[in-house]
Amino acid sequence: MTEQPLGPGQLEQLRAAITSGDPAQAMPALAGLREVSPEQAIPLLLLGLKQETFMIRSLSCAGLGYKQSEQGWDALVQALAADDDPNVRAEAANALVSYSLERAWPLLIEAFASNDHWLVRCSILSAVAELTEAPGAWLLELAHLAIADGDGTVRVGGAEILGRLVREAAPECAAEARSELVQLQHDSDHRVVAAALNGLQG
Repeated sequence: MTEQPLGPGQLEQLRAAITSGDPAQAMPALAGLREVSPEQAIPLLLLGLKQETFMIRSLSCAGLGYKQSEQGWDALVQALAADDDPNVRAEAANALVSYSLERAWPLLIEAFASNDHWLVRCSILSAVAELTEAPGAWLLELAHLAIADGDGTVRVGGAEILGRLVREAAPECAAEARSELVQLQHDSDHRVVAAALNGLQG
């Protein structure tokens, strides 16, 4: 995709749309920044992150994961730690992973432990589980937290990670994951039981 430099008038139009408070104007403007150079897009994405509407902040987080910079990283760290909407925190977690799992990991595991909202936790689970470079020990730590959650959807995510470890991890890690899955066969949520059985068959 070719990045197009924008003239002052175009930049001002985008700025006005993003700060309008109207998602119908702001969302297309933010989405269009994918085709704009990072130098021009990042200040507008940071501006979007300061808006009141959570959808605008959430899309701004996604954009900052795509147009990466140190300023964007810092803003995403702040959003993950302090935004009052779980949709925004979830999107910030996803965006941080796109920079570097190794760099994001301490922030993600802390956010998982401190955020009890299922959406934030499921977002972190799915973002990490998709990455082949995630170390087995990290995945096991995350899965342990997930299967202790009160929400069945989060426990399913933890069981799916354990199933991956059974298939792919080093023997000691795989054995621990298998043991956890055996216990999850007695979970109160049938979806967790199904995920555990599936993982054991892997």
